[in-house]
Parts: sequence; structure tokens; C-alpha cells
Amino acid sequence: MQGNTTDNRVARRSGWAGVAGVAVSLGLTELFAGLSASVPSAISSIGAFVIDVSPPWLKTFAISTFGTADKAVLGIGTFLIALLIGWFVGRASARNPVPIIVAFGVAAVIGIAAQLTEAGAATALVIASTLVAVEAGVLTWYGLLVWSRSAEGDGPEFDPAGYGRRRLLVGVGAAVVVSVVSIGVGRSMLRSRAEVQRGSLVLPEPVERQADPEAVNAFDLQFMTPIVIDNAKFYRIDTALVVPAVDPEKWTLTIKGMVDREVVLTYADIMAMPLVERYVTLSCVSNEVGDGLVGNALWTGVPLPDLLEMAGVQAGADQIVGRSIDGWAAGFPTDLAFDGRNALLAVGMNREVLPANHGFPARLVVPGLYGYVSATKWITEIELTTWDAFDGYWIPRGWSKEGPIKTQSRIDRPRPRSKVDAGAYTLGGIAWSPEHGIAGVEVQIDDGPWMPCELSEPLSSEAWVQWKLDAAFVEGDHLIRVRATDRAGFTQTSREVSPAPDGAEGWHTINIKAVPV
Repeated sequence: MQGNTTDNRVARRSGWAGVAGVAVSLGLTELFAGLSASVPSAISSIGAFVIDVSPPWLKTFAISTFGTADKAVLGIGTFLIALLIGWFVGRASARNPVPIIVAFGVAAVIGIAAQLTEAGAATALVIASTLVAVEAGVLTWYGLLVWSRSAEGDGPEFDPAGYGRRRLLVGVGAAVVVSVVSIGVGRSMLRSRAEVQRGSLVLPEPVERQADPEAVNAFDLQFMTPIVIDNAKFYRIDTALVVPAVDPEKWTLTIKGMVDREVVLTYADIMAMPLVERYVTLSCVSNEVGDGLVGNALWTGVPLPDLLEMAGVQAGADQIVGRSIDGWAAGFPTDLAFDGRNALLAVGMNREVLPANHGFPARLVVPGLYGYVSATKWITEIELTTWDAFDGYWIPRGWSKEGPIKTQSRIDRPRPRSKVDAGAYTLGGIAWSPEHGIAGVEVQIDDGPWMPCELSEPLSSEAWVQWKLDAAFVEGDHLIRVRATDRAGFTQTSREVSPAPDGAEGWHTINIKAVPV
């Protein structure tokens, strides 16, 4: 019995030491990534692999459950799973160090392989930094074991004062703190690097400037979504766990493939071209009915047709493929760049140089298409090819190859399941159809008739509009529905469709309660 107790005690101690070792190792990998642009984040590189191999339903679940926090959840999950593995491997190494040494070795190989798939990774630096982090992890495990043992005995009167246990807990706590601080500092440096290149840049004055929103473009009502979303609040959905840090002086955009001449443009070339401003609403295909993965902004850029005409599009080139600096790619029909919609190579957002997390130095903005088939951020290549010759990133993962944004509407006020004063109340929300524009919005209260709403003046035919309706509620529970009709004559139906594979459908419906004043 005494032997089993001692073995369990030693195993637990070694398990906690393993957790500490893994924490230190992970913290150092992130710190090294922050210190050098040639060393990608190991956590993010492994996370990117997880995203690549994840089935479509899991991606949909992650976005619908966590929204724009999905990347943070993935990073935290990866960190916690690594600590759990450290616990079990540490326990297995209580009497023999071989398991933990092998585990750290395997982790090093996986980490190096994942990091070397990232653009700009320097092989020698990646290997060296990973080996240092792994060695630090093993030494932390071993050192913590030795330190905690030095305060205890191995006889039946084990550590009567608890000194060894306290040392162990202090050591594990210190290792976790070091890890969290290292990860925080490393991530902060990564974010700083992503933004520093754009810090001194100024957006040129466009040759076509859009008017600022006026009172007719938005209703001054509480809870209403702003008619133009601030850059910091604009939704972000992409596969980049770490925002690419792109040096605009080294960046180029190549237009190639089925073209008369290959064109290579620098950032200075793009900024010297005639720029235009356009209000365009973008939406993620994963947006559930009534959710917030949609936003409207004022984009500044070069009309995409102008760039394509520089290269000369050859007959038969019926697909435009955009490729990101991190390898992500999307494709859409070539005709859509020339059908009159305001497709842009955007370099500005809301009259600021394009933010790093929204695609700096340049991205594609194609009105009427979901982002997964068109909105290539951190773009570095545009290739003209055939429709059958290439599938974008999400197509083999089960999403539709064509991704037109579906006509949608949303109730912003009142909030779902909220209480409002009985009597007069003004309902409000937004509606969008970037391809056709919104012709009308209707609201139904309980089982009453559909009532037409007042619309704000659209900023453009490709931007969303606000709607409002003066209503009256008697005391009690109420059901509110909204539907929109676009300028092509389509009216939203009650048919409920999930986001996969080509966008959600249905009426946004909320429940509220009217209470006595």
C-alpha cells in the first residue's frame, strides 16, 4: 500500500512538472515568433492545420457558436490540450524520462513542420528557436522535479510539512505565468508588426469621393446598427490565426494566367493610380439569420476592371482567382468583374489605410458575393483561369462554388427577449442585397398583416439600408418577423436554410414582452 501511495505521489508530481514544461515551451515559441518575422507562431501554424483538415460542419459550428472569437477559442483550446498532454506524459515519465523526451521531440517535429508551411519562414531560425523552446520545456520539467524533491524525504513520513508540494505548486504557477506573459508579449509584438508598416502611410485623395452619410441615410434610434461600421468593429472572418505582417515596400501584386501580358504592380504603383470610393456591404456565408457577420464600409481602391484591362483578359478565362500571401485563395466568375458592380482592389477602409486585420496592403471587394468566394485579404496574386481548372479554399470543403449574397433583413430594436413599454414603440433594423439593392421591408407582429416599413436613403445600391416602423403593443408576449424584397423582385420566404453550403435563409424572428408603463 505504501508503495502504491508513493508511486501515485511521484506520478502526480511529475505530471504537474510536465504541465509546467509544456507551458514554458509554448510561451517561448510565441515569444520567438514575436521577436522575429522569420519565425511563425507555432500555436497558430498548428491551428491553421487544424482549420485546414476540419470538416465544414465544424467550421460552421465554430463561427456560429463563437463568432469573431473563433480564433481566440482555437488558440486557447490548443494551449489547454497541450497542457493536458503534458500532464499525462509527465505522469508516464515519473520513473523514466524517455516518454517526456520522446513527446517533446515529436512536438518539435510537428511544430517545425507546421511553421515551415508559413510564408516567410526561415528554416534555420525555426529549427533553432523550436529546439531552444523544447529544451527549456524538458529542463523545466526536470528542474521542478529536483527542486520539489529537495524539500521532502522518500520514507513513510513523506513531506510532513508540505514543503515539496508547495514548491511544486509555486513552480507550476510560475511556469504558467511565464508562459502567459511570453504569449502575451509575443502576440503583442506580432500585432504591432502587422500594423507598424502602415503606420506612416497616408491614403491618397480619391478621384471619385462619396458623400458622407446624412440624416436621410440613417435613423437616430437606440440599438440601431450604424449605417457605416467602424473599422475596429467591422466583423472579421478568415483562416489567418495571426494577421500577416506585410511590408508594403516589398509587396507586389501579380496579375497572371490567361492574360495577354503578365503585370506586376508595387504598392506605390497602386497608390499612384486613380482611386475611387464605394460604399459596399460585405457578408460572411456563415452568417446565421439575424446574426452580425455582415458590415457596411466605405472602401477606397482601384476598380478591378482597370487592373484586368492592363493585363488583357484572354478568351475562355471565365474565373478570377485571388491568392493571399498566406496561401488562401478564392475564385469567382470573370463576368462579375465587368457587369457593372463596383468590384475593387481596396487599399482603404472608411478613409483610412486598410487595417492589417482587414487585408493590408490590399484586398478584393466584390459586391454581391460572399467573402469565401471573393474577398481575398492580403492579396498578392490575381490569376485568370477557367472555371473548371481551380477550386477556392472552401470549395473542396463542401461549400458552393458560386456564392451570391442572399437578400436578408434583421431586427435591431427591440432586442430579442427584451421588455418594452406597452403602447407606441418604433421597431427598426437593417436589410441588405448588395447585388440588387433593397426595394422594401415588411414587418409582421404576431399573426397580423405584413406592414411596410420606412427605409433610409441608401448610400449606394450595394450598401445596406436601415428600416423603421411605428407600432403599438398591448401588454403581453409578442412575436415579430421581418422580411425584405430586393429590386429584382425577390421577397424573403419563411423557408429556414442553414448557412452551409451557400448561405442562410429565413425570416428573422424575435420574441418580446410588452409590460405596463
